[in-house]
Amino acid sequence: MGAKPLIAIACGGTGGHLFPGIAVGEVLRARNCAVTLLVSQKEVDQHATQTSPGANFLALPAVGMQGGNWAAFLRGFAQSFFAARELFRAHRPQAVLGMGGFTSAPPILAGKICGAATFLHESNSVPGRANRLLASFVDEVFVGFPSARTRLHNHHALSTGTPVRSHFQPASSESCRTALGLLRNQPVLLIVGGSQGATALNTLMLEALPSLRESAPDLQFLHLTGAADLEKVRAAYSTAGANAVVRPFLTEVDLALGAATVAVSRAGASSLAELAAMRVPSILIPYPHAANNHQYYNARAYADAGAAWLLVQSEGSQGRLTGQILELLRDANRRRAMADELARWHAPHAAEKIADHILALIKAQGFSSQEDSKTARDTESHQLNSAIA
Repeated sequence: MGAKPLIAIACGGTGGHLFPGIAVGEVLRARNCAVTLLVSQKEVDQHATQTSPGANFLALPAVGMQGGNWAAFLRGFAQSFFAARELFRAHRPQAVLGMGGFTSAPPILAGKICGAATFLHESNSVPGRANRLLASFVDEVFVGFPSARTRLHNHHALSTGTPVRSHFQPASSESCRTALGLLRNQPVLLIVGGSQGATALNTLMLEALPSLRESAPDLQFLHLTGAADLEKVRAAYSTAGANAVVRPFLTEVDLALGAATVAVSRAGASSLAELAAMRVPSILIPYPHAANNHQYYNARAYADAGAAWLLVQSEGSQGRLTGQILELLRDANRRRAMADELARWHAPHAAEKIADHILALIKAQGFSSQEDSKTARDTESHQLNSAIA
């Protein structure tokens, strides 16, 4: 290749989109690419910038669709599109990769206009509406679950798995516990509701806490609550006399997973990929209001394979959740069998596969050797520019 290619990765909004994007960016940077990570202005994105020294982050004003906030969503979409278009005019990328979520569409459309190769990653088993629409516009699509390929209208759809960062590998539980201030030789229950916490999950755990303390007095707790419930959850563990580390959010999620004997978790695709990478036996409680109920179908795929247990939130009474936690804690053979199945779900080369395809198409199209190599796309780009601008 000639000059160092520039790749823009739109990956902000939630940890489930952000961290896989960072993983792909790490691989591309190792292959002598310049990488710009386009994120949102949300707090989770700003936290993540601290975990990736040397990466180039740029925040866009996009906002997600919540509660019918059409005006804010459309305003943020337009502002993000024009910001990305101006950025790409000044520094034209050879490729734009969208990792899904509300930050993906504006940069992908801006990338099409400037003649970049465009790519999309769908991490969930059931693609969201935005990704279903975007899939037909991009050059190639990558999916985390094989079942998603048939739901996306693109002839170049490849099952890669969901990328995880390189340091997510099975580790010594004792050293991870020590690093987090836990006792080395006592079991740890990890409770994590995703990058922004989960109030309903927190409530279920606090209801189960007295029974767990009675039945497993040596059990330690590592609870990532989100900011809203931090003090309430911390007070509950203190009152119960439990050895607990309670944090709103933890950038070193690999340490948390490495410390865990068992996890109780939501079922976002990125969280499942990290659980698989670290081989953590888990009880999955899907977020019931996720778009298209995709967390349920993510969890169902793992549960059907024996890689996790599935507990529907509405059925997660204190007794049932407590029973499942205790059963997993007491049955080492079941945990080992679950870890073996998780290993089959782990896609250790997902980021490398995505990088391979991006760089191959850049090379095939000649983007890196000629600044004006987009000539063949000029008609399409002009039409799309006119339609949007």
